[in-house]
Amino acid sequence: MAERPYIVGNWKMNGTRAMLSEARAIDRAAQRYMKVEVAVAPPYTLIHAVHREAEQIGVGAQDCHPGAEGAHTGDISASMIADAGAKFVILGHSERRQDHGETGELINAKIESALESGLRVILCCGETLDTRDAGKAESYVLKQIEIALPLFEDPGERLTIAYEPIWAIGTGRTATTDDIASMHGAIRELLVKTYGEEASAQVRILYGGSVKPDNAREILATPEVGGALVGGASLSAESFLGIVVGASESEEA
Repeated sequence: MAERPYIVGNWKMNGTRAMLSEARAIDRAAQRYMKVEVAVAPPYTLIHAVHREAEQIGVGAQDCHPGAEGAHTGDISASMIADAGAKFVILGHSERRQDHGETGELINAKIESALESGLRVILCCGETLDTRDAGKAESYVLKQIEIALPLFEDPGERLTIAYEPIWAIGTGRTATTDDIASMHGAIRELLVKTYGEEASAQVRILYGGSVKPDNAREILATPEVGGALVGGASLSAESFLGIVVGASESEEA
């Protein structure tokens, strides 16, 4: 598994220029925790501004269009977000799948476009409560990944997987460390099957189910958890950095 945990903040549809002060605070603090790789994905409107402020943290986008250019009103291509300063893009997030009907095939096309533009990719996957209660969580998640996965020789340099159980986000129901370890282990097996053991060893698998400062250390110490994809807790530098500290402590333990 990759040496440094990867903590990524997804600001979703939040943030104006006033949020740049939070980005600066995150960036300054990240310089004190070099054992952790820290990044944020602000809305499109702030990518360039956060990129200009950031000295230590990575800056990414929350989505991209699969096409390079053309008559797609309101859409933004991978090359455009790269030009704005993004180094990675989050694709296949559960909110995109649910709210916009995104399919695995579409997500795969977006991944290919992102890779062609030199971006790293965070591919999201996760199941609903009904799917989990039906005993189909593992097969469902692995199918999501299989459909979307690109075929390339250096997945560790370009690919991160983020497992986000939809049923454990804002519902009051939480995944146990056994739940997390089981799913992350299954994802690791799929990566080994797809890319081989050596090539897939550096692909980090993030957990994205309501990670907060008070549970971060335990979650990040779970086998095969290589970091966290953080939603609401990343909007505040104080709470987000609490998770970064937890990641640093899990490395030292």
